[in-house]
Amino acid sequence: MLERLDYVKLVPHRVLDAGSGPPRGGLAERYPQAAIIALDFSLPMLPKRGLLARLAGSKRWAVCADLERLPFADASVELVWSNMALHYLSDPLAAFTEFRRVLAANGLLMFSTLGPDTLKELRSAAGAARVHGFVDMHDLGDMLIAAGLSAPVMDMEMLEFAYPDADTLLKDLRLSGQTSARADRPRGLSGKAFGARLRRALGDKPKASFEVVYGHAWKATEVKTVRIFKSRR
Repeated sequence: MLERLDYVKLVPHRVLDAGSGPPRGGLAERYPQAAIIALDFSLPMLPKRGLLARLAGSKRWAVCADLERLPFADASVELVWSNMALHYLSDPLAAFTEFRRVLAANGLLMFSTLGPDTLKELRSAAGAARVHGFVDMHDLGDMLIAAGLSAPVMDMEMLEFAYPDADTLLKDLRLSGQTSARADRPRGLSGKAFGARLRRALGDKPKASFEVVYGHAWKATEVKTVRIFKSRR
């Protein structure tokens, strides 16, 4: 994500890190003069600003809010950055619409998320109802256009991780917060029998695939249409 900014000639005054998660570097170092706004739905995930930072007039801010209802004015940021957050939404279109609203003219949206081949091995072993579905790259591009953003560019890469056994894979997913929040997920305890079937289906040397989708789009300059009528004689 950060490397992709090397090809963008943009000097933002305000950057929105949408779905920021825990504090991580990169944006502040690249744009030292910009105000960086970390936004996340989870308050414990957000960075804590100490008293000394506030007294020194730090340009780092933390806001607890929803990606689909941003508490910012129209055209208030020049860069919206969303790294691995959109796949937590059922429908990213609402977030894209909000991103466009808060972007200034000629502002940039850049994001990464997960595509439909993510965790395909686990989905096959556990059943589709137990694993999240993810939005296709081409559908995300259509959503960018539907939200009113311009010149969308989409691409992806596949990452594959190999594990020594099923327990290590499942532990890794739990530690990374990848638990099912599907509305239609089974609510009862799965039991030891399901766990044994799942481990057998995953195999002795299980793999986990992640389809990482990247996208960016711009908010074009607003153009007013002026109608000129010739007078009738």
